[in-house]
Amino acid sequence: MLFAVFFAFWRFMQILTLIPTMGMLAYFVHGYVQVNALTPNYILVLFIVSVLALAWAIFTLFSYHRSSTNALFVSVIDLGFVGAFIAAVWYLRFIAKADCTHIQRGDTYDASFGIFGSASINGLDVSTDKTCAMLKACFAFGIMNCIFFFFTAVLAWFHGDRTATSDRKSYVHETHYHRHGHRHSRSPHSRRSSHSHRRVYV
Repeated sequence: MLFAVFFAFWRFMQILTLIPTMGMLAYFVHGYVQVNALTPNYILVLFIVSVLALAWAIFTLFSYHRSSTNALFVSVIDLGFVGAFIAAVWYLRFIAKADCTHIQRGDTYDASFGIFGSASINGLDVSTDKTCAMLKACFAFGIMNCIFFFFTAVLAWFHGDRTATSDRKSYVHETHYHRHGHRHSRSPHSRRSSHSHRRVYV
């Protein structure tokens, strides 16, 4: 039960961060397609990884019972997405040092405080580069999903190992019970057989 809660929580976190990532990157891909230009690798790689990861996260979340029985397989796939996101973030690493917001001094204006007087305040002009800000957000979401998919991979690995151990124990128990019951079931049969044999020849 605890595994289900933590697994579902991190899957929700993955979906919540992958949807805006995929949407913003789809905006860039559409723009390059419109002008008939090749999409740069730093956009395309993260876009493909995000689409596949989102589909995988939704599938494993809504088919939880199937995912829990194949927990080791889910863990391996999640580790693969960790590596894919690391590669995608590496392609986009240049955006980490970019300054997307420019703040500069604007016009001076007077603010009145009524009977308490007035003051001269320097205004600020804030300008944000939309493209830069969107790519930086995708970069941050990519790093977050590296961590999120690592968490779900570890959770699935421990759950799968525990499930395999319990299956082995139940198999050994059932085998022992079957053999023990088989010995008990054979002895009355053998006595009946010998008894009926005596009855025939006496």
